[in-house]
Amino acid sequence: MKNQLNKSLIERFSRQIILKNIGAIGQKKILSSKVLIIGAGGLGSPVAEFLARAGVGTIGVIDNDKVALSNLHRQSLYLTKDIGKPKVKIAKDKIEKINNNIKIKTYNIRLNNLNFKKIIKNYEYIVDGSDNFKTKLLLNDFCLKFNKILITGAISKFDGHIFSFNFKNKKIPCLRCFFQENQLSDDLFNCESDGILGSVAGIVGTLQANEVLKRILNIGKSLDGYIFILDLLNLNFRKVKIKKRKNCICK
Repeated sequence: MKNQLNKSLIERFSRQIILKNIGAIGQKKILSSKVLIIGAGGLGSPVAEFLARAGVGTIGVIDNDKVALSNLHRQSLYLTKDIGKPKVKIAKDKIEKINNNIKIKTYNIRLNNLNFKKIIKNYEYIVDGSDNFKTKLLLNDFCLKFNKILITGAISKFDGHIFSFNFKNKKIPCLRCFFQENQLSDDLFNCESDGILGSVAGIVGTLQANEVLKRILNIGKSLDGYIFILDLLNLNFRKVKIKKRKNCICK
């Protein structure tokens, strides 16, 4: 997608362009940006949608699942008629209908050490919408190794967590500094076992998209070195500082 602002693009993104923190220069940055989303589910759906609406030039989506009936209450890209179809195929179709100027790349794969290494080099911004910590730690380690910007989200019940890491800055902690690997289990932040209110996924995913756009534009405060915790049942929100562990891989 060319990052030149023609008449149609100016009209489409006019409400963003008039913001003093964005303007024409900022919109061109968005148009030329490349974002990779891991997981096209409850978090990945709103991330993909709002980045597409904002005008992100290239969006990659990784997911090897098919749409299930139980997905529909929180995964906003899918409809009843999509059940049984590959998520990445439906996601691509929906995103192109939102903004047909965007370049969409889909990967109908299960992420591992080998295939991710080939993919990550093509993107600067990585969004973690996965639902298991094996994948989250894999993303953490690869983004750290390749100096990428990682926006991680996690949801369960009425709660959400958001982390943001700019691994070009070697002084910040990483995800492993916060989560002790021997304390992690598949049941932690697991929608299938714990349940999830659909709107919680939408809110957290939208906030992840917002963090990505802030990074692209280099505006506002970042979450580097912090975790943003949302208790949406009681409307409590807080930022907690993450301490860098002495024996962590990010040292």
